[in-house]
Amino acid sequence: MKRIVVVKLAPSPGQYAALKATLDLCNAGANMVARFAHSATDRRPFALQKQVYGHLKASGLSAQPAIRVIKKVADAYATRQANLTNGNYGPPGSKRYVAVTGKAIRFRQDAGQPFDDRCLSWQIDQSTVSIWTTAGRLRGIGFVCAPWQLKQLADRKGESDLILRNGQFYLHATVDTDTPPPLIPADDPTGWLGVDLGIVNLAVTTADDPADLDARWSGGAVTARRKRHQALRSALQRVGTKSAKRKLKARRRKETRYATDINHQLSKTVVAQAQRTGQGVAIEDLSGIRDRVRLAKDQRQQLHSWAFAQLRDQITYKAQAAGLPVQVINPCNTSRTCHRCGYFDPANRPSQALFRCRDCGWTGHADHNAAINIAALGHHSYRAAQSTAPKAATPLTAS
Repeated sequence: MKRIVVVKLAPSPGQYAALKATLDLCNAGANMVARFAHSATDRRPFALQKQVYGHLKASGLSAQPAIRVIKKVADAYATRQANLTNGNYGPPGSKRYVAVTGKAIRFRQDAGQPFDDRCLSWQIDQSTVSIWTTAGRLRGIGFVCAPWQLKQLADRKGESDLILRNGQFYLHATVDTDTPPPLIPADDPTGWLGVDLGIVNLAVTTADDPADLDARWSGGAVTARRKRHQALRSALQRVGTKSAKRKLKARRRKETRYATDINHQLSKTVVAQAQRTGQGVAIEDLSGIRDRVRLAKDQRQQLHSWAFAQLRDQITYKAQAAGLPVQVINPCNTSRTCHRCGYFDPANRPSQALFRCRDCGWTGHADHNAAINIAALGHHSYRAAQSTAPKAATPLTAS
C-alpha cells in the first residue's frame, strides 16, 4: 500500500537559496518543454526527450533532473488529456474546452519537482538528506518529522517531490507500507458498516444512533465557517490595500486545512467503529456528483467545496491499514429505497431528514436508511467478488 510521508526541511540560508534556484530552473525548463509539447504530435516522455534533452542540459540541468522535468511535463499533458476525454472541461468545441486546449500548460515558478534516488538520498539515522541542486550536490540538509514517519522512511525507495509552501521547503516521499493481515476472515466478514456521505450530515454510519445524527458530524458548523471565510475574503478583496492582500495571503489554504482535519476526524471515527464491531466498510462512490446533481444556488457552493473524494480515500487507506475490507458502492437510489421491504419511490423521502416508506410504513432517519442500504450493497458486492475470484488448486492425494 502506497503512502505519502511529508517531512519539513531545515536548510541553512545558503542551502535554502540553492534549493530555490533549483526549483526556479527546473520549472523554467518545464515551461520550455511544455511549449514544445503543446504543438508536438507525440507527447510521450521518450519522444520529448529526443527533442528537448539537449536544451535542458544547456540550461544547466544535469542528466537525471532533466529527465524528471520531461516526465513531469508528459504526465501533466496526460492528465489534461484524461480530463478532456472525461468531459471535465465541457464538450469538444465548448468555450472552456477550447480555452484549455488552445494554450500550453504552465508551471509556477515554485511548483514541486520530483527527484529520484539518483538525485536525492536519505540519511535516516542522521535525519538529513542529500540532494542535487544547481550549486552542486548539497549534503547534510536536516529534516524534521514524527517518529512513525522515520519508521516508514527507513524502507523507502522511489521518488520524492521537493515542495516550496509558504516559504518552507518540504519533501513528499512515496513509501510502500505492508498491508496487515485482515482482522476478519477474508471469505466471511461478520458484517458491513455502511457509510452515507452528505452535506447536511457529513457522514452517517449504520452504527450511529439515528437520534444523534443531527448533532454529530453535522455540516451546519462547516457551512457556517465556510460562509465566514467567504465573507471575509470578499471584504478583503474589495478593499484591495497592501494590508488586505497580506491578510488574504496569510489566510489562504486555511479553509482547506480545516476541511482536511474534519475529514481525518471522520475517517478515524468510521474505521474505529468498524474495528470495534469487526466489520468491513462499505462507502458510497460520489465520483461525478458535481455534474449529476442539480441544487439550489445557495447549496451549490457547499457541494462544490467539500472534498468527498478525500474523505473516501482517507477511510479506504485507514481501513486497509487496519486489515478491514472496503467496498466502494454506487449510491444510486439508496436514499429513496426502504431498507426493510426494498420498496423504491422518490416520495419515500418527504424531507431531507425524514424517510417514510409508502409501502410498509417504516419511518426513520433518511441518511441512516441509506447507510443500511449501502451496507447491504457492500455485502452483495463482496460476495460476488469472492465467488468470481480464482480458487486455489486442491493438492492431489495418492489413492
